[in-house]
Amino acid sequence: MKIKRPLLEMLLAVSKESHPHEIVALLAGKKNVAEELIVLPFEGGMTSAIIHTEMLPLGMKVIGTFHSHPSPNPVPSRADLEMFSRFGRYHIIVAYPYTTESWRCYDRYGNPVDAEVVD
Repeated sequence: MKIKRPLLEMLLAVSKESHPHEIVALLAGKKNVAEELIVLPFEGGMTSAIIHTEMLPLGMKVIGTFHSHPSPNPVPSRADLEMFSRFGRYHIIVAYPYTTESWRCYDRYGNPVDAEVVD
């Protein structure tokens, strides 16, 4: 999986800005490259975030999800795995302190996926 550098920088920034609340959105792109963020209405709290996918515009190419963890633990929870199974192939968790070292990518089963940052 690949992620565009400006998108990763945006994920880190919005996660930091939302702290200590979780944020959630969908990832869009082509093939195995995450290029854009699809922001839908969501409810974010200190321990969870729920996205309203019924608001997803038709024709959007969802390749996965993104959400933040306000703790330093980027490991997916049971609720995360449930969300992963419904949307796309790649799932990014950005954990506190929201740096280039504190994010991870997973497949729909919660297995780590190598992710390359590209320009």
